[in-house]
Amino acid sequence: MSFPKLAFLLVCATCLAGCGGAAPTASSPSETDVAAPGLPALADTPIPTPTSPVSAYAFPQQIDPEAEYLFYLHGQIIEDQGLPAISPDYGKYEYIAILEALQGYDYIVISEQRQADTDLVEYARRVAGQVTLLLVAGVKPEHITVIGASKGAGIAIYVSQALANRQVNYVLLSFCHPDNVQALIAAGITLYGNVLSIYDASDTLAGSCQELAAFSVGKGIADFEELVLQIGTAHGILYQPLLEWVLPAVEWGRKH
Repeated sequence: MSFPKLAFLLVCATCLAGCGGAAPTASSPSETDVAAPGLPALADTPIPTPTSPVSAYAFPQQIDPEAEYLFYLHGQIIEDQGLPAISPDYGKYEYIAILEALQGYDYIVISEQRQADTDLVEYARRVAGQVTLLLVAGVKPEHITVIGASKGAGIAIYVSQALANRQVNYVLLSFCHPDNVQALIAAGITLYGNVLSIYDASDTLAGSCQELAAFSVGKGIADFEELVLQIGTAHGILYQPLLEWVLPAVEWGRKH
């Protein structure tokens, strides 16, 4: 199951215009109260609580400014089904195996199981706030990578727009369906930072992010590449920690 295009269009049409802004400043920030620039203050919004075994990948209580950090934002099927999540078309979403594979490349991996029907804008604010905490603690922006899968990639796009930081790294996995791209462009949403797009050539639910990247030139995007895989499992590539996408994703941050 993928992130529905219609829901995305409705979100874009109603919530996303004018998401850019300057870097936030705050005194004594906490993980839940740092508002990303351009996103609404949502102090009363319920915060998703990490659940076992995903709790091992919660935002760290102590930040090592010398470490490399990787955020993984899962696909919508986990919101819909919880764990385990199994698609009749693509099989089991191997969420924990994906996190373990990413952690094997010496990143501090941050991820949490989102609640059902999580709003993209609200959750983007949460992730942008967490990235801001890392930056305030002295982590170099080029040492931060945000990987989003399907709906998670949509969230990652809003995180990049909110942070407006040209050095943070992003990987968009199986997201840019032409309808989604047109909705983002119509809403004025642009990419910031170093962006890698990955999708399978047989995926009818996703496609190229080239047009969105071109729209973002001169507005904050620093580097863009796109990798089209020939695995043949379409949207199913994001359900497993396949080396074909995992290795380019973890190397993308270190390239910059």
